[in-house]
Amino acid sequence: MPFSTLSLSSELTHALPQDFKKPTDIQTLAIPELMAGKDVLALANTGSGKTLAYGLPVLEKLSENSEQRALILVPTRELATQVSEAINQVGQALGLNAVSLCGGVDKELQQQALAKNPNILVATTGRLVDLTNNGLDLSGVQYLVLDEADRLLDMGFWPDVQTIASETSTKRQTAMFSATFSDELKKKAKLLMCDPKQVAAHQENSTNQEITETLYLVNKGSKTKALIELVKQNAWTQVLVFIGVKENADGLAKKLNKAGITTCALHGNKNQDEREEALAQFKSGLTQVLIATDLLARGIHIEQLPVVINFELPMHAETYVHRVGRTARAGEQGVAMSLVCHGEAEALTAIRNLTQRELPTQDLEGFPVTDKPSTGESKRAPRDKKANRRTNAKKSIKQFQGKAKRSAPKAK
Repeated sequence: MPFSTLSLSSELTHALPQDFKKPTDIQTLAIPELMAGKDVLALANTGSGKTLAYGLPVLEKLSENSEQRALILVPTRELATQVSEAINQVGQALGLNAVSLCGGVDKELQQQALAKNPNILVATTGRLVDLTNNGLDLSGVQYLVLDEADRLLDMGFWPDVQTIASETSTKRQTAMFSATFSDELKKKAKLLMCDPKQVAAHQENSTNQEITETLYLVNKGSKTKALIELVKQNAWTQVLVFIGVKENADGLAKKLNKAGITTCALHGNKNQDEREEALAQFKSGLTQVLIATDLLARGIHIEQLPVVINFELPMHAETYVHRVGRTARAGEQGVAMSLVCHGEAEALTAIRNLTQRELPTQDLEGFPVTDKPSTGESKRAPRDKKANRRTNAKKSIKQFQGKAKRSAPKAK
């Protein structure tokens, strides 16, 4: 089925990149509904073409009425940049342009870009609220899109989303796109949407079938050596490694660099320039391994990324779906590996329940598991704990008394 069958103009379809031969499943499902003017709640795996699924109808409608405006809300700066670039790649042929509005960038430059009255705003919520508080008028926004909508919810951005939506046109068309949809998000969606049409390109909360998933059970203390061994043994040229805590990302990067593996870390403590440079070096192949927190788990497109490794399982099961979705994009094959220790049993169970898949663990050659599963019981008897507390109390009292005696003034 060609793009021309989706009620899109020939001018728009001719503006598509040459490698876009036919629409993806989510584009086939969502574009006709959006072109018909309906609100849409769309479920699609990462890497399935969500950006153009909403971007093409927006461009088509704005080309018919250049006085109207569109607003696309995203959870991260990286996604804002990526979406605006993808839309501009097609929109420039129609004389339409998108601007990215996010934190970490000079606000004056963004205000200068806004003064040129762009057709499409791609924004993170915090910076957009800041700009509206300083005079940005959103009443002309006829099309509102929430990309990675569940991330906007679970990152605590929803109050800002509601504030922003209330300032757009009351006659707007609204669309939400995400790879997962919780019951809570569906309830929130009803407050912003009018009788939305729900479309799904895959089973809810499932992972891409083109991804080969392997989970290795290893000791917690062996994870770094296991990661180094996997990267060297497989000679991967590009590996995206996810870690849970940003404070640990830099330390792990140093260990991999020391082992001769060119590695960068990307997390929220990096400024915008550092984040962009780290991502650019990874995409260009200058860096073999990129260690990232879940800042990158949603929405970032890396061409033909072969491997994703979970150094630690995520706290939220939905995040696992987004992490592994960084590979096998646009129909490519991909590999997702997870290094799992006994202490992550609860997180693994949650992922299995969410995805409705067995996801069995297996041994990694050369890394025997000697750690024991937690029984949930304390290793020390309750009486010993109490005795230890009494001992510590006595020590602290003696120390205090000793200091008091030493500090007491001498009698005259």
